[in-house]
Formats: sequence, C-alpha cells, structure tokens
Amino acid sequence: MKYYFFISIISGIALMSSCGSNKYTATEKVYKKKAKEFAIQYKEAPVKGQLGKITSKDKEWIASINFGIRKPNYVMIHHTAQDSLAQTVKTFHNAKAGVSSHYVIGRDGKIVQMVNDLYRGHHAGAGRWGNDTDLNSSSIGIELDNNGTTDPWTDKQIQALLDLLGTLKESYNIPQANFIGHMDYAPTRKNDPSRFPWKILADKGFGYWYDEYLENVPVGFEPRLALRIIGYDVKNLDAAIKAFKQHYIQKETNSAQLTEHDLKVLYSIFKKYL
Repeated sequence: MKYYFFISIISGIALMSSCGSNKYTATEKVYKKKAKEFAIQYKEAPVKGQLGKITSKDKEWIASINFGIRKPNYVMIHHTAQDSLAQTVKTFHNAKAGVSSHYVIGRDGKIVQMVNDLYRGHHAGAGRWGNDTDLNSSSIGIELDNNGTTDPWTDKQIQALLDLLGTLKESYNIPQANFIGHMDYAPTRKNDPSRFPWKILADKGFGYWYDEYLENVPVGFEPRLALRIIGYDVKNLDAAIKAFKQHYIQKETNSAQLTEHDLKVLYSIFKKYL
C-alpha cells in the first residue's frame, strides 16, 4: 500500500514539474491578459467609451442587431531573415521589438500560430497597397522561416503554406488578388520574401502569375499606371519597379529598368486586374 502511495506522490510531482516547465507559460499569460482586456472593450456598450468622448449632450446608445466581427481581407507573406523558428518566436515575444505575425512556418513545415486571425498583428508596418495604408488592420501576416539570402524553400514548408492559405482563403473569402508579399506593400523598405516560388501559389489560386504566352505590349502602354492599378505605390516609381521585379522577374532586381520581357510580364499581370 505504501509503495503505491509513494508512486502516486512521485507521479504527481512529475506532472506538476512538467506543467511548470512550459517555457511559454509567461508569454501565454500576457497573451490571455491582453485578450481579456480586448474582450471587455468588445462587449461593452460604447456609452462609457466611444459615445462618451463626443461632446454633444444630446446623444444616446441604441444597439443594432446587425453587426459582425471585422475580418481579414489580405494575406501578406514574409521571410523571417532569422536563423530558426525558435529565434523568430523569441523576437515575437520581445515587447521592445513590438513585432508579431499571425503565423510562422518552419523549414520542416511546422505551423505555429501566434496571433488570433481576428486580432491586429504587427507585421506590415508603413506602406501602401492600392488605397490601403494600414494592412496591419486588414491582413493576416505569415512569416516563413528563411534567412532571406541562401536558404532554399523546402517542399514541406511550401506545402504547409499552401494548406494554410487554402484554409484562410475559404474561412475569410479572401480574393485571389489579395495574397501579396511584404515587398509589394513596402517597396522602399522591404524585399521579402526573396527568391520566392510565387508561381506555385498562383497556380493554386493565391495571387496571380503571368501567362505562359506573353503578348506584345501595345503602343501607349504606361508602366506607372499598370503598377498603380495592380496595387503598387508609385510615388517612388523606381522602388515600385524593383518590388515588381522581385516578385515576378526575380533577376536584376536592383535595377529599375524594365526590359522588353519585363514589360510583357507587367502587361500580362496588369490585364488580370482589369
């Protein structure tokens, strides 16, 4: 009897030790605290908050029954430019860095979710895509574990990404055109994801790729206008061209010159947005 009692005590200690050894206990506690605070704001009638800030004395809160949760409308893909998934997780736990992404996908295909899809992640930063200048508020960020220079894109990683994109597209009805890279949104600051197999994604309905047969560019075709219609911020035209080449051409990406082939690719992509 004493033997079984001793074993049960040891088992209990081991279980508590196992639970207490979770290295993410502290950050999980912070996440839950912040989520709880947001939940209070969501369910509170705006009388004390939003409506209370309005100086007019003649005001009233009357709740509508027709509303829903704001949903993401874009997916933005990044490379981490770090050495491992664990290093990226550590960065996203750094309050001073202040950055995050909804998902991180490892080289081995492991998918780590770090922010609820419906929360605003801190992954996009300053930039513009179309008329949207705050993609943190309207997109889901996906970081791919890759150093951005020499790392190959593994089959397991890309397959995991495709699986995740399929779920997100179906869950939130995200348009095919709205799967973009960080460099598309912030061409003056970012070049990620570099060397990325965008065609594989486009073939599955996540973003566009150019036609196999490239038509001749018509007389009067304006690259600046085409880039603007696709979504690029053309205030810095050279940066927009380089970002476009980073995405679709993937060679001579430091040059803002468009070759005849580049123009044909641009024209092919441009037509898909009309």
